[in-house]
Amino acid sequence: MTVYGVIFFSAVVLALGATPLAGKLARLMRIIDRPGTRKVHSIATPRIGGLALVVPMLAAAAVAAWVGSSWHQGLLTTQRPLAGLLGCSLFVCLAGLVDDILNIRPRAKLLAQIAAAASACALGVRIETLSAEGLFSLQLDWLAWPITILWMVAMTNAVNLIDGLDGLAAGISTIAAATMASLAILGGQAALAVLLLALLGSLVGFMFFNYNPARIFLGDCGSTFLGFFLAGAAVICTTPTSTLTALGIAFLALGIPVLDTVFSMVRRMLDRRSLFSPDRGHIHHRLMEMGLTQRRAVLAMCLVTLLSSGIGMGMLVVRGPALAAVFLLGMAPLLAVFRLAGAMRLREALQAFRANRAIVRDARQQQQSFEEMQLRFREAATLEQWWRAVRRTAREMRFARLSIDLDGKEGRGWKLNWTSHQHDATDGEGVHVAFPLARRLGGLPLKVEADVLVNGSLESVGRRVALFGRLLDEYANGNLLTLLDQSSDYVSAASEIRAQEQLKVMETLPAGAVSDAAQARR
Repeated sequence: MTVYGVIFFSAVVLALGATPLAGKLARLMRIIDRPGTRKVHSIATPRIGGLALVVPMLAAAAVAAWVGSSWHQGLLTTQRPLAGLLGCSLFVCLAGLVDDILNIRPRAKLLAQIAAAASACALGVRIETLSAEGLFSLQLDWLAWPITILWMVAMTNAVNLIDGLDGLAAGISTIAAATMASLAILGGQAALAVLLLALLGSLVGFMFFNYNPARIFLGDCGSTFLGFFLAGAAVICTTPTSTLTALGIAFLALGIPVLDTVFSMVRRMLDRRSLFSPDRGHIHHRLMEMGLTQRRAVLAMCLVTLLSSGIGMGMLVVRGPALAAVFLLGMAPLLAVFRLAGAMRLREALQAFRANRAIVRDARQQQQSFEEMQLRFREAATLEQWWRAVRRTAREMRFARLSIDLDGKEGRGWKLNWTSHQHDATDGEGVHVAFPLARRLGGLPLKVEADVLVNGSLESVGRRVALFGRLLDEYANGNLLTLLDQSSDYVSAASEIRAQEQLKVMETLPAGAVSDAAQARR
């Protein structure tokens, strides 16, 4: 235990000295996190604090190797999985550092994390079994790879996303590192315990500068390193004990970041936004909207994490069904704080899901109708067939009225009007839309106007108008000009349409309705 203490305090002292240097380096290189609408800090702050974690951690591990002892030769000989985890964690840190400097795309950073997780799997960091003492044991075989990669990448991004308040990600990671170090010591994994204690000491020293008001931020290089290394440490801890016990304890220790990530993904999917898009709906934003200061919000979440982790450690002393009971008991404080903050709203989420499903179904139907209308426009061989395709399209798009204004030769022109007998203006509010087409028919303008019923969402109306406009833009100009040219005279073509349309309109409109679908000579 004396050596463990030396490692821990060495890391604390080294972090106390390295953190100000990292801040000066960040200012020198202008790697600064500036205030913004999505951020809560008000002054520009250095954001490569992750370097102040990694360097002291490695230095403290070197101190452990220098001190030397027969019971931690695993660190000196460097076990392959542990060496792989450390190397891949450093790669993730490097990718985060590049993001801090150059602000790379989220997908590129995600690919780097997946590559690092796959490399760690190849080096032996794998969840090869799912077992719980007294319950079951399941060999994963080839599933070990995707499950491990998903676990490590999810934990990495969970810690990254929770890094929104001064000291929050570092504080939760401190508790998680202490929990995982205790698990490693109890499991007799001295080499892993040394690295976790070195990380714990670095976090404690770093917190002196990261707690509100923060003088330096973790940055992506720090938050992604913490998430990746702690996730991999949990996997390595599963070797001598029940896998679900170790993973369950790690899950509870990082429960706030994990649940916040899950709820954020659900919220963004329901809002039909990118999963990578930023917002202000995270748990820490919710707590501050309730009136808590940064310090109190961070303290509350750290206390909840400490409580859940403490309960989770009880999984080490129980067997069988009691494992599930202890895990659920540890989840209770986590779910309670999310419920209290309003970040877990099941009823609203269900309503949003139903509304989105209706919108998606409506959009799919409109797209199918649009594709059918494209074929009809292409097949139009006469002006009358073209106008029939236009009418049918308007009916499919739930238009109430439609008028097409064509300027003919020598000042003569006509207007084609159509009114739906299925949708009356009383069916709901309408939107009047004009389509001034950019191209010309032999130098003569074409203008289309329509009344569209708002019997659903405005988004649905906008989509219908856009699809109809696309059809006009693609087929009205070229097709119509060709069809008009095929006629001996514009007026005779209009008369042909007039005669046919008047008869059809009189047959379809209700009694007493006034139809001006016939030609309106100017």
